[in-house]
Amino acid sequence: MTTFLKRVGLGLVLVSQCLTAPTLAADSKDRIEQRIDQLLAQMTTREKVGQLALRDWGTFNSEDIPKVKQAIREGRIGGFLNVNFNKADDNAFEELQRIAVEESPRHIPLLFGQDVIHGYETIFPIPLGQAASWNPDLVRRGARVAAQEASADGIRWTFAPMIDIARDPRWGRIAESLGEDPYLTSALGAAMVEGFQGDDLSDPASIAACAKHFAGYGAAEGGRDYNSAYIPERTLRDIYLPPFKAAIDAGLASVMTTYSTLNDVPGTANPLLTRQILRDEWKFDGFVVSDWNSVMEMIPHGFARDAKQAAELAANAGVDMEMHTDTYDRYLPLLIEEGKFSQQQLDTAVANILRIKLRLGLWEHPYPRARTATAREKMIRTSDALAAAQQAAEETFVLLKNDQQLLPLNKNQTVAVIGPLAEVPHEQLGTWIYNGDKKYSHTLLPALRQLVGDNKVLYAPGLAYSRDKRRDGFAKAIATANKADVILYVGGEESILTGEGHSRGDIRLPGAQNALVAELAKTGKPLAMILMAGRPLQLDDTLQQASAVMMAWHPGTMAGPALADVLYGKTSPSGRLPLSWPVGAGQIPIYYNHMATGRPATDDNYTRIDDIKPGVFQHQPGNSSNLLDYGHKPLFPFGYGLTYSQFTYRDLQLSHKEMAMDGNLTVSATIANTGHVPATEVVQLYTRDLVGSTTRPVRELKGFQRVNLKPGESRRVSFTLRSGDLSFHNPAMQQVTEPGDFKVWIAPDAESGLEGAFILR
Repeated sequence: MTTFLKRVGLGLVLVSQCLTAPTLAADSKDRIEQRIDQLLAQMTTREKVGQLALRDWGTFNSEDIPKVKQAIREGRIGGFLNVNFNKADDNAFEELQRIAVEESPRHIPLLFGQDVIHGYETIFPIPLGQAASWNPDLVRRGARVAAQEASADGIRWTFAPMIDIARDPRWGRIAESLGEDPYLTSALGAAMVEGFQGDDLSDPASIAACAKHFAGYGAAEGGRDYNSAYIPERTLRDIYLPPFKAAIDAGLASVMTTYSTLNDVPGTANPLLTRQILRDEWKFDGFVVSDWNSVMEMIPHGFARDAKQAAELAANAGVDMEMHTDTYDRYLPLLIEEGKFSQQQLDTAVANILRIKLRLGLWEHPYPRARTATAREKMIRTSDALAAAQQAAEETFVLLKNDQQLLPLNKNQTVAVIGPLAEVPHEQLGTWIYNGDKKYSHTLLPALRQLVGDNKVLYAPGLAYSRDKRRDGFAKAIATANKADVILYVGGEESILTGEGHSRGDIRLPGAQNALVAELAKTGKPLAMILMAGRPLQLDDTLQQASAVMMAWHPGTMAGPALADVLYGKTSPSGRLPLSWPVGAGQIPIYYNHMATGRPATDDNYTRIDDIKPGVFQHQPGNSSNLLDYGHKPLFPFGYGLTYSQFTYRDLQLSHKEMAMDGNLTVSATIANTGHVPATEVVQLYTRDLVGSTTRPVRELKGFQRVNLKPGESRRVSFTLRSGDLSFHNPAMQQVTEPGDFKVWIAPDAESGLEGAFILR
């Protein structure tokens, strides 16, 4: 087979075209590099090592604080995280920075970081929910609001976005991810970087982004957090790395290593990742930070014998800054003396950190933007921020089922609101909300009552919380349901059941929720189910018992008004799944861009478990790649989502039947709103390479567009497909575009659509 080599930045041509990373003028870059050289020439080895120290202010007690401040005076600390989470002093931003810029030897400002994941005080939907919007502009705006609020307090660095590809809903941190697909995650992750960092990183309202976790963290075995990940290098480069490259192309300031091992090497000491790929191949010039305590965790990993060796391994792998632990402070000077780490390596690490501090303009603007409480009030939870959070929530809701058009609800109907998550100001905020406060949450019940009137809304939770197994609230819930015209069940998972360290082996509705839904179904009343959760859930019989099902994720501060507006049709749901929704946990991992296998399953080449007759011959049920009980398809495919209208796809056209190796073609189709309400359709472009030097996925996302159409309106939707978009890594780890036959689809999801074909010459 003839192979055409084409270096195209991991094949993300369609993504990279829409990214406009802020660029520094050449003279500005030169001035920054000159300033770095000047500082390095003045600094002692101890001061240089100090710049590599990121300390957790939240871990210090009152006795520690004088020592920590003295270390700042001596130039032995480069930054802090969690500055507003210390019981002894929870607002030390200004004082710590004053010591650094006025009393330390070189007056180098501190860098303050924090986990600002999906909002600061105005909380947006969890990242997985934001991914369901398929809307980079929405994601960018949410990150901008978060940056504006966080920087008001002095935070100029966030540990986000988390752009680990996540294919396992058992994994707790799937809630922080942007889903299972490298193209979608690349587009949204880059948008998040742009939102955090703004048009100018030196703007005091901008914060440095940190892409994590480099790399492969989302592939932890069994969905167990911190666990081993085994990823072939070709899969690593084609699936798990593209979002990081897209983030770097968007101007990313920093990268965080992964806690986990990748192919038995901890991410905190993996030179393939942090030296070869990040520096040599991608020319990344920001800095690399370890995850919290991950340098020391190489000891229980069995990779380092002690703290000194852990420091040696991490530093030599190219980890510039050590988070929380102090092995660099204790051992790097000694390692330099012993010839195990060089002064040049130290200078490079310090330069990487100083470069970002200078780009942030910390010398010009070292202090918090909000120097007074009055100034802060004007920057936090503004009306514009709350409006943006509500719009974000509305666009993330995914309508999974809507039999008999139960939704939108009728304002003249009496609705019985049942379920453990119907009125949960804290739970609606989701995981990783360090600065989120439930007292500012806008919840569902008040929003419904304001919209339709108090007398139209009845309420009985039935269960006290999502894991509640007691049934003493069932009777009141059933009695309340019997008084209503329609039942609105709001259930799912509390926020604590997802996030770091919170994985589940059983992803069914927890507690007695299945039993409660079953009892509600017996009333015969129409039943709509709203799910708040940080992962797809195994729905079992509840899917049949409910006429309508909508996934709301954990929607954030404005969950209540957003849900009310969508439930009553002020806005049609427009979210689409950013991952494949499994039938059950036994089907995991399941993802749309899998390989076909030699015996691909179809709807008619095997017999499901309940239809197999006793005593049949061994091969009678069929021999294909499936699960007899769950089948071979997910419950809902990647990209799936309904609206309150209907759309048709017709007249697929390709501008050419053949594409030259350096060419492109246009793929188009007509999309029509054939329903009765305005709605948004997310039109998706997929391809399949039929034969390659390695097996190729059955489909790959190559583009998407959100299309707003009025009833009866149609629009021609076009995509430009370039040869570079079809590249992948061959067994020799060369990124190649190979000639051959391809299929192409314009589709509403990863399992359907209009199909065409072309040849790449």
